[in-house]
Amino acid sequence: MRDQNEVDEEGDELYEHYNFKAGNGQEPLRVDKFLMNFIENATRNKIQQAAKNGNVWVNGTPVKSNYKVKANDEVKVLFEHPPHEYLLTPENIPLDIVYEDDVLLVVNKPAGMVVHPGHGNYSGTLINALIYHFENLPKNSNERPGLVHRIDKDTSGLLVIAKTEEAMTHLAKQFFNKTSEREYIAIVWGSLKEEEGTIEGHIGRHPKNRLQMTVFEDGEQGKEAVTHYKTIENLGYVSLISCKLETGRTHQIRVHMKHIGHTLFNDERYGGEKILKGTTFSKYRQFVDNCFKVLPRQALHAKTLGFEHPVTGQFMRFDSEIPGDMQECIEKWRHYTKHQTS
Repeated sequence: MRDQNEVDEEGDELYEHYNFKAGNGQEPLRVDKFLMNFIENATRNKIQQAAKNGNVWVNGTPVKSNYKVKANDEVKVLFEHPPHEYLLTPENIPLDIVYEDDVLLVVNKPAGMVVHPGHGNYSGTLINALIYHFENLPKNSNERPGLVHRIDKDTSGLLVIAKTEEAMTHLAKQFFNKTSEREYIAIVWGSLKEEEGTIEGHIGRHPKNRLQMTVFEDGEQGKEAVTHYKTIENLGYVSLISCKLETGRTHQIRVHMKHIGHTLFNDERYGGEKILKGTTFSKYRQFVDNCFKVLPRQALHAKTLGFEHPVTGQFMRFDSEIPGDMQECIEKWRHYTKHQTS
């Protein structure tokens, strides 16, 4: 059974430990040997294992340990644990607190804020803000104060934070046992054939691109993932949809929607920043580019969150407004669709 002290909302992180650029005079040298020259206390085996897992990158592409580093190559190493210098520093960052009592709080995270340090983001995170505003938050199994579940950096929306050990355990069990409620609102490319349905497909890290996740239909790899979706509004070449999570996996909605051919609008990591539906007219391309500028992130918002209060036993449900950037994009598509059909 998985650890119940933390829900796998965003999965197994990769932490950027080192980023180097080879000098102009760099002679061809195996990347594992190159890195041993730079990384203190690193073993060759550790570096080779990172390369085997697809976590050594040169010029943006994962390489094997026998890759020969050349002049001006950019080399990056990711490991699945925090670097030694990983420290949590309190930062006076404002929080949008929707609800708070003695044992928990619900916050509305803005798009662009990382939930916890990692991937080179070691400051400005929600955790940095939480430990500034609240003392003695309980830590989960990954030493993250107060964190019960997570959402992506560029996803906005609601998160519940535990303020006591008892609340942490109680809330984590609800997410683990699928008794919590989570509804997301998304804009996706295309019109869904079925107005509502369920996507089931194990999700795991992509074997070739370790910064992406993918669906393994045979179920032999990855972790079980279930997403229930429903079309709210057909906007022509895109659709506004609701997604309810039965499980919480890394990039779950983003991966599942791409899997059925409806990538999230402007989701750069999964190809949604390209025009996937529509015409070839230059005016249409300009319109989509304007939408991208209005909404410079994946179109995903954690709108509703429900759970049983750890102390009172009362079921609590919180709802949040669709943020301005996403709402403006929706209005643009409504206007465009109306004029196309009129």
